[in-house]
Amino acid sequence: MGINIKPLADRVLIEPLEAETTTASGIIIPDNAKEKPQKGNVVAVGKGTKDDPITVKVGDSVLYGKYAGTELKLEGKDYLIMRESDILAIV
Repeated sequence: MGINIKPLADRVLIEPLEAETTTASGIIIPDNAKEKPQKGNVVAVGKGTKDDPITVKVGDSVLYGKYAGTELKLEGKDYLIMRESDILAIV
């Protein structure tokens, strides 16, 4: 990927997955009713801190809190930057 951003310390850059457009039963969800995705792929990681080394790596699929991180737009794509401690699990 050609992302020209390097997170500092224990921060992680995540590309959220697209929100679901239909339910399991086939009902189409309108744009105003879609939930924020809570799953994404790690695009870049910082070096960590002396006390807390980074455990996720680029390419990992992760789950994070619904309101975790700061939204930013780079090169026309949406990303989230958050502390590694805001990540709940590696999937």
